[in-house]
Amino acid sequence: MLRSFMPEIIPFDDQTQQKKGKGFFYKGIEFVHHSDLPYHKTAFKRTTPGQKITILTLVVIALIGLFINWHATLVGIVAFLTIVYFLDLLFNLFLIVRSYTKAPEIKVSEDKLKAIKDNDLPTYTVFCPLYREWNVLPQFIKAMDSLDYPKEKLQVMLLLEENDEKTIEHAKTMHLPQYFQIVIVPHSMPKTKPKALNYGLQKATGEFCVIYDAEDIPDKLQLKKAILAFQNVDKNVICIQAKLNFYNPYQNILTRVFTAEYALWFDLVLTGLQSIKAPIPLGGTSNHFRIKDLFHVKGWDSFNVTEDCDLGMRLAKQGYRTAIIDSQTHEEANSDMKNWFWQRTRWIKGYMQTYLVHMRSPHHFVKNWRDPHVATFQLIVGGKILSMFINPFMWVVTISYFAFRPIVGETIESFYSTPVMYMGVFSLIIGNFLYMYYYMLGCAKREYDDIIKYGFLVPFYWLGMSVAAWAAVYLLIVKPHHWSKTKHGLHLNNKLAIQPI
Repeated sequence: MLRSFMPEIIPFDDQTQQKKGKGFFYKGIEFVHHSDLPYHKTAFKRTTPGQKITILTLVVIALIGLFINWHATLVGIVAFLTIVYFLDLLFNLFLIVRSYTKAPEIKVSEDKLKAIKDNDLPTYTVFCPLYREWNVLPQFIKAMDSLDYPKEKLQVMLLLEENDEKTIEHAKTMHLPQYFQIVIVPHSMPKTKPKALNYGLQKATGEFCVIYDAEDIPDKLQLKKAILAFQNVDKNVICIQAKLNFYNPYQNILTRVFTAEYALWFDLVLTGLQSIKAPIPLGGTSNHFRIKDLFHVKGWDSFNVTEDCDLGMRLAKQGYRTAIIDSQTHEEANSDMKNWFWQRTRWIKGYMQTYLVHMRSPHHFVKNWRDPHVATFQLIVGGKILSMFINPFMWVVTISYFAFRPIVGETIESFYSTPVMYMGVFSLIIGNFLYMYYYMLGCAKREYDDIIKYGFLVPFYWLGMSVAAWAAVYLLIVKPHHWSKTKHGLHLNNKLAIQPI
C-alpha cells in the first residue's frame, strides 16, 4: 500500500541534497521540505489509494441506496448527521464543564519566577517566519526586546523567503539587535510556513524553542514560565502551548466576534481537552518545545497548511502530550472580511489535510495510550469540519419547517425517526443557544465584558465559516499546498482600537 502511495519522484543529486535538504522533483516541480518526515505521513498527497477506494465505495452505496429507496436512504443520512451534531454538542458541553471544574492549565507563581536566576536559564531559539510583512517587523523587534529573558541566551531567527526581496531589504536596514539572525529560506515548493520552520530548525542553537508570528506580542515572562512548566510536567509532555488572543478586539464587529471565538477556544476548549489528556490541535504560535524533541518527531509537515493542528495530532499518536500554560500572546485579529475569509479557508483546508493524513492509520492513536483517542480525534478534527457543512443544512430545514409547516412540515417529519427528531430539536434549539453561550463564557473568563453581547452574532460568523469550508474543498482539490497569505498590520492605522496589554 505504501509503495503505491509514494509519489514518482526524482531525488536530487548528493551535492544538491546537501545544499538544500530533503527534496525531490515531482512532475517537473522542485519540492524541498527540509524534514525527515516520510512522504506517506505528510499531506503531499491528498489521499491514499485505500482512502480513494473507501470514499468511492461510500458514494456508490449512497447512490445505489437512493436508486433503490431514496426515502429510506435519506432517513439514514439525516440520522447520521443529526447524531454527529448531537454528540459534538455533548462533547463540547463536557469540555466546558471540565475546564471550569478542573482548572487544568499550568500556572506559574510569581515567587518561582523571581527565584529563577539568569545563569540557570537555558538557551532559547525564537522562530519567526514572515512573508511580505515588513510593516509589522518594528513591532516584533520591540516585543522581543521586551521579553524578560537574558538576551545573550536568545536566538531570534527571522525566517525570510528568498523571493521576498522587499522584506529582506527592510530587515537588513532595521539595525537588528545582536541576538537577531536573518535566515533566508531557499526558494522551492511548497511555499509554506512549516517548510520555513523546518529549515530554521536545522540552524537553531537553543535548547528550547518557540514559534511567534511577526505581529505577536507575547507575555514578557512567557519564556521563563515555559521553562518552569517543563520542569513540573510529566516526561511525556513535550509541548507547552500558551494562550492566544488579540490586542485589537474593538477595531470592528469582526474583530469582536473573532476575539470571542479565540477566548472560547484557548480558555475553555483546549483546557478541557488537556483535562482528559486528549490530542490538542496546537495554536499557530506560542508553542514551546525542546529542540531535541522536535527533531525526534521530525519537525512539521511542510505540505500541511495547518501544520499546528497536524503536529498536535502527531504528538498524540506517538504517546506525547501538550499542556496549556496560563500565559498570553496577543496578536492581530483579522479586521478585513475578505482577509478573514481566505485565512479561514486555509485553516479549514489544513484541518481536512490533517484528517485525511491521520485517518490513514487511526489505530496509531491507541498504540501508546490506555484510553482510545480515535473518537476524540473524530470529534476534535472530523466533527469540526463536518459541522461547518451540516449547519446551513440544519438551519434551512428548521426555518422551512416552522415558516412553511403546512406545505413541507409533514415531508420533513417523515425523514426523522422519533429519537432522531428529539436529538435534532434539542441540538437546534438548546444546542445553538449553548454554543452562543459558550462564546459569551469565553469572553467573561477573559473579562471582555463589552464583547459578550456580540455572541448573538455568532450564527452569521458560522455561516461565513460554512462558505469558507466549501472554498476549502475546492482548493484542496486544485491547490492542496497553496498558502493563502494573511495580510497583517491592518491595525496599524487604527490605534484607537488597540487595547493596552
